[in-house]
Amino acid sequence: MTTSGSELRRRRQLRFSLSRQQIVGLLWQVVVVGIAVAIIAFLWSNALHNLSARRISTGFAFLGREAGMPITDTWLAYSPRDPYVRAFIVGIVNTLRVAVIGIVLATGLGTLVGIARLSSNWLLSRLAAVYVELLRDIPLLLQLLFWYVLMQGLPAARAAWKPIEGIFLSNRGLVLPAIPITEANLWVIAALIGGLIALFVLRRHLMARQEADGKVRHLWPYALALIAGLPALVSFGLGASWTITMPELRGFNFVGGLTLAPEYFALLIALVTYTSAFIAEIVRSGIQAVPRGQWDAASALGLRRSFVLQRIVLPQALRVIIPPMTSQYLNLTKNSSLAVAVGYQDVVSIANTTLNQTGQAIEAIALIMMVFLSISLGISLLMNWYNARIALVER
Repeated sequence: MTTSGSELRRRRQLRFSLSRQQIVGLLWQVVVVGIAVAIIAFLWSNALHNLSARRISTGFAFLGREAGMPITDTWLAYSPRDPYVRAFIVGIVNTLRVAVIGIVLATGLGTLVGIARLSSNWLLSRLAAVYVELLRDIPLLLQLLFWYVLMQGLPAARAAWKPIEGIFLSNRGLVLPAIPITEANLWVIAALIGGLIALFVLRRHLMARQEADGKVRHLWPYALALIAGLPALVSFGLGASWTITMPELRGFNFVGGLTLAPEYFALLIALVTYTSAFIAEIVRSGIQAVPRGQWDAASALGLRRSFVLQRIVLPQALRVIIPPMTSQYLNLTKNSSLAVAVGYQDVVSIANTTLNQTGQAIEAIALIMMVFLSISLGISLLMNWYNARIALVER
């Protein structure tokens, strides 16, 4: 019985062959993975045995028990009678409060300082250089303790500083005018975010159609409807209140407005100033990576320096800036765990309290690891997506 040529070619393609070097490499990988699995299995078995000998229960069933711990600074409704799972959610929100707001403020401040370092004004560039070198060379924990001690040294609430009408700064923290956040307000904010996402998708669709047929399609009517009309409609339908409440001093404390506790305020300032010093160097190096000919060509056309920086240089510098900027965002998020040094109750502080109360050390640490891993992966995915969008495409 003969075999056709096509079948022989198919058998050659399916033939599995490895060189001696590849086989040795594969065996070493199997050995290393086997040793790692064996070590993890041994440690896990040993931990379970020790916990059983000390009559310490394992598992996450403790999350349903009453926490009994007070949490003073939170944006979510919470009482000590709530279960541990609610306390962990509050801690996660407190961590995100620091991470998200800190990333936004550090990016803005670091960008300004980085641009100032390249300024032709001698005094401005030298001040920016001192800012960067000073803050980068002092450990973050020392800066955090400095700002916290400084907050404690501010005057009491009755003698609070009042730089602007409605804003107070004292040893009780920073008090600002605020809009009460209700469920209706949150729905309006969600409608605004949904409108922005829909507008982004619609913009890409209109641009694709314009490239196909050459007809100009205006985006502003859709933007007006999605960004202004949709949130206004939801606000009117749910009866959301947007009245700004001004803080007032009553007795020994402030009533109304938004209060940033000294612990939170000190942590935020320390993280923002410390991280912004590194971001400033990233921005400076990114701008300097753009060829000097771009500046010279723009100057020859008579364009303003601010316009050149905003429209020509920065868009090109972003391709160099984004990758190291991602690392700084991750560092800021992880450095927020230093909140325990000043008593701010983030997820690490709440997990430590839970560990002391329940003895569930492995579970508490595992929860901390999962929270920071999830936040870090989210930041990495978002920044990698943005980096891929602005990357140069080879033709």
